Amino acid sequence: LGHVPVPPENIHPIPAELGAEAAAQAYQKIIEAALPFDLVLLGMGEDGHTASLFPGQAYARNENELVLAVHDAPKPPADRVSLSVKALNDSREVLALVTGANKREAVARWRAGESLPVAMIHGRNGVDVLVDQGAFGCVSAAS
Repeated sequence: LGHVPVPPENIHPIPAELGAEAAAQAYQKIIEAALPFDLVLLGMGEDGHTASLFPGQAYARNENELVLAVHDAPKPPADRVSLSVKALNDSREVLALVTGANKREAVARWRAGESLPVAMIHGRNGVDVLVDQGAFGCVSAAS
């Protein structure tokens, strides 16, 4: 962020050094004041996770929760802090960038309508998804 003209008041690092629970509580107040976001850039993992929202985990303990302490994440680190589905969906624009052949199966599952964490994110105006050829799969001219 030091290479782009983003005002310091628009940069909100997660205080992860506090530990997942304390960091999530502290970050909740910061995010409440910052919403709605103008733009959220997300990626997607091989299992369809986005942010630190993984398949098979409960996300919202209450409807006003904007930040989550995540424990037992299937990928290191096990303890994390994530924005909630609610916070991500309160974004004006959402861009999802998905690259790599290792994401192909998850992209196919997402396109088929499977309830993956990435599929729960819609922002205020939908999601623009950029997928490379490896993640989407090759499409022949005959298709």
